Amino acid sequence: MHKYTSFMTKNVATAGVASTPARALGVLALCFFFNFVSRGIGDTYMVFLLPLQSQFGWQRAQMTSVYSTLMLVAGLASPVAGLVFERFGPRVLYAGGVALLGAGYLIASQATQLWHFYAGIGVFVGLGGGAVGMVPAAALLSWWYRGRMSSAIGVAYAGFGCGSLVMVPLAQALIDAGGWREAYAWMGIALFVLCFAALWLPWRAITAPRPAPESRPHGSDAPRPLRAAFAQRRFWLLVQVMFFTALGMYLVIVQSVVYLVDVGFTPLQAATAFGAAGMLSVVGVSISGWFSDRFSPRKAATISFIGTALGVAMLYALTYRASEVLLIAYVLLFGVCQGARGPVVAGLSARMFAGPGQATVYGAIYALMSIGTGLGALLSGALHDWTGGYRAGFLLALVAIAFAAAPFWMPGNALVLDDSGPIT
Repeated sequence: MHKYTSFMTKNVATAGVASTPARALGVLALCFFFNFVSRGIGDTYMVFLLPLQSQFGWQRAQMTSVYSTLMLVAGLASPVAGLVFERFGPRVLYAGGVALLGAGYLIASQATQLWHFYAGIGVFVGLGGGAVGMVPAAALLSWWYRGRMSSAIGVAYAGFGCGSLVMVPLAQALIDAGGWREAYAWMGIALFVLCFAALWLPWRAITAPRPAPESRPHGSDAPRPLRAAFAQRRFWLLVQVMFFTALGMYLVIVQSVVYLVDVGFTPLQAATAFGAAGMLSVVGVSISGWFSDRFSPRKAATISFIGTALGVAMLYALTYRASEVLLIAYVLLFGVCQGARGPVVAGLSARMFAGPGQATVYGAIYALMSIGTGLGALLSGALHDWTGGYRAGFLLALVAIAFAAAPFWMPGNALVLDDSGPIT
């Protein structure tokens, strides 16, 4: 994160307050941290699967559907998170979101039936993750970073990957030390401590550059920000980018480890490849934001889509021959480009729909993206069952990636993304 300091702090928005580079970096670190918590807490569920299956004997599909519920709820909660942010501010949203995460973990620690996990992990953790994720972060950073907004958002997005890398092994260590119930309980308690800490953050200084709300005359027929966004084609083009990106990625990610084992790699090699790809995504999301600001959103997105498509092609090639060279190529290409579209679209959304309502608009984009996430995860398993293999899923992922990239190159569309940036 330090390599961005020198140029991002030059673009801090003063907005009539005594903004400082240190304060701006503090806000960026805050957004990174809460993204770290949001994704890390959600992804820990993966290491609870085996101990839960061992104790309760539930089918794998029953348990993985809890994670699908979590992801779907987190996405669909994003517009609500945006509304809470706009109406009550980040203090209420962040503290409430962390409290929901803690409550979900404490519910899971006492669970005895599958529906308890749907409630605690699927609903409570999903709602909490949606509340403290990228929706409030994008709005906060848009107040502090003007000329390098995508760069700042890219650093904040890197918190997702770092959260998975740190929290998942930590959860496994807690399970090994005291069992899955104690792991859930201790992490739930820690989250409630964090909730109280969030209430005492210097929110007045953090929200100092917040733009004044637009006046709406009594009886005005002017559309509210979200309704106005729905009427604009560029909003739906951003939705297209995110929806089909999520669809394509989760057609691949969900079964990537078991697929690599099926084609001949050891479980350790498969898990290492998955972890390495996740680690590289931290680099990719950070660079994509800077590249978008330095060159153009179109070029940043296009390069990332090409890299993702080539990575999927490497996986497809592995169905014919288990080659370590192909595996390394997949990890490098797919890993670096994983999540790279997020900072680009978040930056575009912040510029195109700037002002009051911005968080709600981005929350709506994020929610519609989550439908693609859930659909991709479901189709991944369904196509495998229908065809007895993985090739159909990989081919559909390539089609989805093409649809995701299309808005950046459609001639004469409402989303103009050339070297000068978007037309607002």
